[in-house]
Amino acid sequence: MNIFKRLLRIGQAEIHSAVDKMEDPILMTEQGIREMKADLEKAIEAFAQIKAMGIRAKNDKTKKEAEAQDYENKAVLLLTKAQKGELDMSQAEKLAKEALSLKENLLKEAAVLEEQQNTHEKAATDIQKNIDILKFNITKWENELKTLKSRIKVSKATKEVNKQMAQIDSNSTISMLERMKEKVEEEEALAQAYGDIARRGASTDDEINKAIGDENNKVGQELDEIKRKLGLL
Repeated sequence: MNIFKRLLRIGQAEIHSAVDKMEDPILMTEQGIREMKADLEKAIEAFAQIKAMGIRAKNDKTKKEAEAQDYENKAVLLLTKAQKGELDMSQAEKLAKEALSLKENLLKEAAVLEEQQNTHEKAATDIQKNIDILKFNITKWENELKTLKSRIKVSKATKEVNKQMAQIDSNSTISMLERMKEKVEEEEALAQAYGDIARRGASTDDEINKAIGDENNKVGQELDEIKRKLGLL
């Protein structure tokens, strides 16, 4: 029961310092539960054996009491026969005394067996209490183990997130964002500059085409006038 007592102490005021000293709280708790289950099996086996001893003592006591009653009946029968003249009175009294003596011995043995029965039954009751306590604590620690495993998973995940967050330098992040902003503004300005250049090139071409287009229009009008005079239109 040493591990059982140790786990009970862990559940008291010193739980935090005790757990801090453990290399692995989960492995230690699992080992403790395994040992408690082994103790439970031993307790159940001992309970069965003590219970059986109590039953045997009770049966033997009942048998001794029955035998004692039988000798008492024999003593009565002997005296009855002597009273009827079927048996010599002195011989009947002698045999009756021996029968009653055997009865007394049997009753003493029955009394001893009754004490053994009571002792075994009390021991069985105490073992049953220990079995109930072990079952309760095994269930309790199995539930505690489930909770502990869940808490460790959450704490590890939280630790990793916090660790990553702690490794992020807010100043460097802001500086990086500012540099990216400047780069974007530079790209936007450059795109606008290329757009202005493209528009200026298009305007020059328009002016040239416009000038050429006016001359071609004048020539076309003169050609149409000649065709009209010749009746070609």
